[in-house]
Amino acid sequence: MIKTTRDFFLDIDSYQYNKYGQYVSGDVVLTHKIKEEDRVITCLSDGLGSGIKASVLANLTATMALKYISNYADVSETAEVIMETLPVCKVRKISYSTFTIIDINSSGHARVIEHGNPAYVLLRGVELVQVPGTRIQLKKWSAREVNISEFDMQIGDRIVYFSDGVSQAGMGLPGYPLGWGLKEVSKNIAKWIAWEKGLSSRQLSRKIAIHARQIDSFEPKDDITCGVIYLRHPRFLLLVTGPPFSEAKDQELAAVVKSFNGRKVICGGTTAQILGRELDEEIEMDLDIVDPEIPPPSRMAGIELITEGTITLSKVAEMLESGQKPETARSNAASELVSILLDSDVIFFLVGTRVNEAHQDPNLPVELDIRRNIIKKIITLLEEKYLKDTQKRFI
Repeated sequence: MIKTTRDFFLDIDSYQYNKYGQYVSGDVVLTHKIKEEDRVITCLSDGLGSGIKASVLANLTATMALKYISNYADVSETAEVIMETLPVCKVRKISYSTFTIIDINSSGHARVIEHGNPAYVLLRGVELVQVPGTRIQLKKWSAREVNISEFDMQIGDRIVYFSDGVSQAGMGLPGYPLGWGLKEVSKNIAKWIAWEKGLSSRQLSRKIAIHARQIDSFEPKDDITCGVIYLRHPRFLLLVTGPPFSEAKDQELAAVVKSFNGRKVICGGTTAQILGRELDEEIEMDLDIVDPEIPPPSRMAGIELITEGTITLSKVAEMLESGQKPETARSNAASELVSILLDSDVIFFLVGTRVNEAHQDPNLPVELDIRRNIIKKIITLLEEKYLKDTQKRFI
């Protein structure tokens, strides 16, 4: 049903907390997927200072880094152009923004370019892997170096990269005179993976950032940012919404759902009733999750989640667009669905084409069907903002 060209997927995500008292982070993570080359580039940049000024420096750095590296520009030239472009701090008389750039191609070959940030951590399962690097001295900036390392990723590998808000968390506090420290951060990561081998990048980056914030007594002395790249076998999800165009297709819909090998969700009461009837399964409403805006979810054997249709999907699109993390949102069907989407890699949308008269003006053409427009928006967001692979089929 779902066709893939490879048996691995790059799960990429990040999590961050602002410096205490700041409303904007001075750390920036930007990721760019080059579809035609089947290549992904991500950059974490830490701007000088904090707040708006640091955010501008970091954004400028990360944007230039992605642009240059995506065009295979020389690394030392890229670093020098970035440093020359950045405005000079009037107090410290330097232009400065650190960066970690990770470039991974279709075969899983990774190239990591670092300047100023704590060294990245490579874990092969729970084992820490040391990767030799090459240091490049910058001609125009003799006091600064760029480190480059390359390696071939294997299934189960994780690259963990972070700003010094993580490694220096708790600096000066009892038990952490020099901060959390790279060695202890690495040990904790390995321990968490040993406890839960399937930790997604979203879960692991959040865990690291939360722990760093805890060490800082919940008042971070610097921006805390952690990114994770996890090479894993794809996690498949089937999202079914809308009844088929013809009732004659109901059995076909049920057969597709039954045979699908992966997580399954249903969005829409009518769709759920059809599948419950065809699969001979009972549907039970989950009244433990009540929200004044979003209808409660339901449960059925073999199905991860059942939600109402248009209202819930609209909220899902809104959360994906704003970047709101499901764990910080109100507990409801929409936040649960966003969490499932973000923890999946290849998402197949099976969209029924029967028009719901409650949501469609009969004088308008079928193409303006609200449900399909919402699905189109969700697919675009998942692909462009969250780097998911998606496929869709109308029935």
